[in-house]
Amino acid sequence: MTRFRAFFLGLVLLFTAFVLVEYFRPTPTNWRQTFINRDKIPYGTYVLFEALPQMFPGQSISTVRQPIANQLLPTLDSDIALDSVLSPRKMPPIVSQPASYVFIDQNFYCFRLDRDALLNYVAAGNTAFIAAENFDDLLSDTLRFDTKPRINLDSLLSRRLRRNRSNLGPNSRTSTLELLTPPAGVARHYQFPTDDVQWYFEAYPGCKATVLATDAQQRPMLLRIPHGKGFFLLSSTPAAFANYTLLRPGAANYAFAAMSLLPANRAVLWDEYQKQGPLGEQSLLRVLKQNTALRWALYTGLAGLALFTFFEARRRQRIIPVLKPLPNTTLLFTRTVAALYRQGANHALIAEKKIGLFREQLRHRLQEPALDLNDGPTRERLAQKAGVPRTQVDELIKLIHRIETAPQVTAADLLRLSTALSTFRKAAF
Repeated sequence: MTRFRAFFLGLVLLFTAFVLVEYFRPTPTNWRQTFINRDKIPYGTYVLFEALPQMFPGQSISTVRQPIANQLLPTLDSDIALDSVLSPRKMPPIVSQPASYVFIDQNFYCFRLDRDALLNYVAAGNTAFIAAENFDDLLSDTLRFDTKPRINLDSLLSRRLRRNRSNLGPNSRTSTLELLTPPAGVARHYQFPTDDVQWYFEAYPGCKATVLATDAQQRPMLLRIPHGKGFFLLSSTPAAFANYTLLRPGAANYAFAAMSLLPANRAVLWDEYQKQGPLGEQSLLRVLKQNTALRWALYTGLAGLALFTFFEARRRQRIIPVLKPLPNTTLLFTRTVAALYRQGANHALIAEKKIGLFREQLRHRLQEPALDLNDGPTRERLAQKAGVPRTQVDELIKLIHRIETAPQVTAADLLRLSTALSTFRKAAF
């Protein structure tokens, strides 16, 4: 067997072993808090939802997959006037039989129309059970309460995020919750993981809440708020109703005791809309998909668009030419111009340009805007600024005058001038 074949066989064996290990590895526990009634993960609510028929025998258990207003209000095409539907004081509930509306989620959010529908529904003699850590401002401001974290909020969020990323469960530390008026035969104190009971209620002036459960620091964890003929049951610990808690011997009865506060002769509406969204197809193209003609029109249009794009792109496509960068011909141009000047015997033009450039340098670098080389004080000032003897300045100016007035400038004169200007520049600049 060659070395390459042995190496290839080793790679195949390693890949096969990796696939087998991944396939037979136990599935890690999902600790994400979904509170969905079909989830059997630790923080689903499958156990509680399946126990509802035993807790409310003979009553219907319905799963709601639409917004609160859609569930509780009549449709706009019924015989109810439009203004009565939109007015929070006149909204009649569409659910005729008395029922308990149950919400269990990490957060409870609703729109103003949902809030008004729920308030009118409870005021008519029904019950709403809401277990959440954060409540919508529309509802909390109306009922005059709010939820606060028991520890620093940033620390709580970072700890929960770290737990979700690492698939780790709650820490081993526990906190105690106490039922103030427990049912007969039910314990008063319950132990929960500290991570699961991190929020408590804070009542504002005007709140009519009755505290039903507290933590070790006497902070409210379970409230009963009357509203009209009905009441709200509010819990700040939704994790207490999850599978993980209900399967623990020392904490399961807390959830059942809290749920027992709901009227026993009422139907139960279990909300799944806030956790799973509406039931059925919710795509923007659902109308096109439901109609055969519209669906084929969509497919034909997409196919035509694809063909148009393909042929139009081919027709307009051209080879992009490779453009070489332009060469730098500055030095070549300079040499050409210099050669043109050298072709004649008279070098007066080059000498004139050198003298003009020298005068500009004196004006700008030695700050002599009104330069007069024939003026004695100006020469003295140039000698002092340049740091050269006055005699050198006089000789240079004399040479400049001679070349400017000469009828013809030879190559030797041009060389002498260039040397004198260079010497002065090195000393002065």
